[in-house]
Amino acid sequence: MRIDIISVVPELLEGPFSHSIMKRASEKGLLHVYTHDLRKYGLGKWNKLDDYQFGGGAGMVMMIEPIEKCINELKKDRDYDEIIYLTPDGETYNQKIANQLSLHTNIILLCGHYKGVDDRVRQHFITR
Repeated sequence: MRIDIISVVPELLEGPFSHSIMKRASEKGLLHVYTHDLRKYGLGKWNKLDDYQFGGGAGMVMMIEPIEKCINELKKDRDYDEIIYLTPDGETYNQKIANQLSLHTNIILLCGHYKGVDDRVRQHFITR
C-alpha cells in the first residue's frame, strides 16, 4: 500500500511512521508512506496557501490552486483509490473503514489546516 500525505507541516508526520507497527510494515515492504509539502505548490513569492473565506466568516481556508497542483502532480504517476480529507467534520474513522481502506493500493491523505479548505477541493477531488 502506498499512502501520500499532503500537509502544510509534513515534518511533523515523519516521526509516527518511523516507529512501531508502521515501521515494521515499511521494513517488510507492505507500506510506503510519502509526505508532500503543500507549500512547494503555493502561490507567489511567499508560496501562499491560504485566503479569506468567500462566504465570509472568521479564519482563513486553504486555497484550491496549491492543492490542485499537488494532487495533479501525484496523479501523473499513478491512479488513486481514495483521496481523503482529514477533518473533524468528516466521517468517524472506525474498524469498518480501516478494513475498507486496507484493500486499497494507493491513497492520498490531505491534512486540514487553518479553518479548512476551499469547498471546491471537496467537490472536485475528495472521495471521502
